[in-house]
Amino acid sequence: MSSLKDICDGLPLDPLPPARQRGQNIAHAPNRTTNLTPEEERQALQNALRYFPPELHETLAPEFAQELRDYGHIYMYRFRPDIDMRAYPINEYPCQTRQAAALMHMIMNNLDPRVAQFPHELVTYGGNGQVFSNWAQFLLVMHYLSEMTEDQTLVMYSGHPAGLFPSHRDAPRAVITNGMVIPNYSSRDQYNRMFALGVTMYGQMTAGSYCYIGPQGIVHGTTITVLNAGRRCFGTSDLRGRVFLTSGLGGMSGAQAKAAVICGCVGIIAEVSKEALMKRHNQGWVMEVTDSLDQLIQRVRQARREKTPLSIGYHGNIVDIWERMAAEYDSTGELLVDLGSDQTSCHNPYNGGYYPVQLSFEEANQVMTSDTVRFKNLVQESLRRQITAINRLADRGMYFFDYGNAFLLEASRAGAEVSKAGDTSGNRFRYPSYVQDIMGDIFSMGFGPFRWVCTSADHNDLTTTDEIATTVLEDLIKEGVPDNTKQQYEDNIRWIKEAEKHQMVVGSQARILYSDQKGRAAIATAFNKAVHEGKLRAPVVISRDHHDVSGTDSPFRETSNIYDGSAFCADMAIQNVIGDSFRGATWVAIHNGGGVGWGEVMNGGFGMVLDGSEEAGERAKMMLNWDVSNGVCRRSWSGNSKAQETICHAMEANNKLKVTMPHDVQDPDLLKRAFRD
Repeated sequence: MSSLKDICDGLPLDPLPPARQRGQNIAHAPNRTTNLTPEEERQALQNALRYFPPELHETLAPEFAQELRDYGHIYMYRFRPDIDMRAYPINEYPCQTRQAAALMHMIMNNLDPRVAQFPHELVTYGGNGQVFSNWAQFLLVMHYLSEMTEDQTLVMYSGHPAGLFPSHRDAPRAVITNGMVIPNYSSRDQYNRMFALGVTMYGQMTAGSYCYIGPQGIVHGTTITVLNAGRRCFGTSDLRGRVFLTSGLGGMSGAQAKAAVICGCVGIIAEVSKEALMKRHNQGWVMEVTDSLDQLIQRVRQARREKTPLSIGYHGNIVDIWERMAAEYDSTGELLVDLGSDQTSCHNPYNGGYYPVQLSFEEANQVMTSDTVRFKNLVQESLRRQITAINRLADRGMYFFDYGNAFLLEASRAGAEVSKAGDTSGNRFRYPSYVQDIMGDIFSMGFGPFRWVCTSADHNDLTTTDEIATTVLEDLIKEGVPDNTKQQYEDNIRWIKEAEKHQMVVGSQARILYSDQKGRAAIATAFNKAVHEGKLRAPVVISRDHHDVSGTDSPFRETSNIYDGSAFCADMAIQNVIGDSFRGATWVAIHNGGGVGWGEVMNGGFGMVLDGSEEAGERAKMMLNWDVSNGVCRRSWSGNSKAQETICHAMEANNKLKVTMPHDVQDPDLLKRAFRD
């Protein structure tokens, strides 16, 4: 078995490692249909062979060509290292700087088979969220990081390590771009072609920036969303006896079962892949599993009656459950679903992100590549059926919300009845976005998913950080916070106090909570101090989901409530990454796509190493303040009153912050009068 030193030695060329086939006992990414011309196939092969000296081309060319034919992409399985892929303690990595070692820790966590959805294809989550495009890139990156000094920066072009470049100590150690395609070519078809050619890749949100922390990353957001949905719909946070129906247990959506139980309700999660379902069941994320609709209905009725928190994984298609629930209402008058949503990877509906109800899982994987037109038609028919059943139940009192996975967008494109009454743009839907309708537009108040990873890989360090974060938030409440943020602080204190007992760690010793600008800076400063004082054994990496205040321009999710005409502009995400890069981030990343799909969103993220130094503490405060204020400022300018209030508080706290504030038109009729003849 390879060691960490082995995988840092660069590409193994003399001798070559033996050829390897796909592993049989692990989930694999669906095969892709490339639709490449013969000339483009040769180009894809030539692109792959660039990583190797000419004397090896005769050996590797036919092997890579076969991968392209069989799987629709050249993954270079031969070079997949034979190592226990996981996040090792930071001090075990052979590096010149701990910043580089922290990056290695995060990369290997993203490819940990317990964490990654399709680890052999370097996919972390979402069906196509790549860490790298092939295994040669992984090995080269690990080699570069092992040699990196603190006056060099690693440059990443869509999975490809362009190399180490001279920079300076205060520059980012890595700058990452994924999918930066010329706008007129940012279509789904063009993505499939360019990924097959090996020239770009889909980094999702946190896969291609190495910041994914397993399903836990979305447990918190789902928990808060479901709790707030309960408050909105039922006037209480007590959800015992309430039923939450959704779908998807692969990657991030594996968090839904855990969140349902934390909220006290009955969670039903459909999953077509038995392997994905049993993975979550074996990890303790799903309490019970069944493939019988009759048994499922019986168990739901019992749990509702007894008000027992429960998560049930259904092995089958979500459409079957929705249609059965509608039929149950029609026959008994009993509404068995209180809350509903969807968390399939619907941004990628025709390549494994959404499976049509008319086919079995195995049949769908075959038709997906053998008859792409038929598969697309079946997916769209399935989406229409799903929406029809959802509409019937919603008309009878069930609350359905869009969870930002492009489900409603793709359903609308399929011709399903999801448009909001009176809307002619096609961009507003009957069912509201959780960002706007449930979470109370928390982004405009500066709240978002703040994360940290203990690079010691020691669970005791994670416990210590939980205690530190709790104390910081409690102290901030005592000091006084605005009334509209107090509930958020209290929810997050409850969350972090209970996090340990729910056993959410998969992979790296990581945690997440939602915090605002003041809270993030205070927690980061406290962590850095704890590293300096030896209360934590090793540095802490802070990051966030790109799904946040400033990181993402997404007109169908994060910025769906931008109504000044700029919803499709991406200045904020680009400015976010540029600003983070010179304010102290250890690495920055900017991606096309993520969550809602290629060409639908631009999102940026960062990682920062808190090593206990005074410089790290100052960088954290400077960068985190910008990382939040940038997005609040944009929302303020678009007319959001909560954002205007929040940015004014920020300016009061820092006299160097001066934001251009909008002047609202007081008389709406003035706009009409100005255009009268």
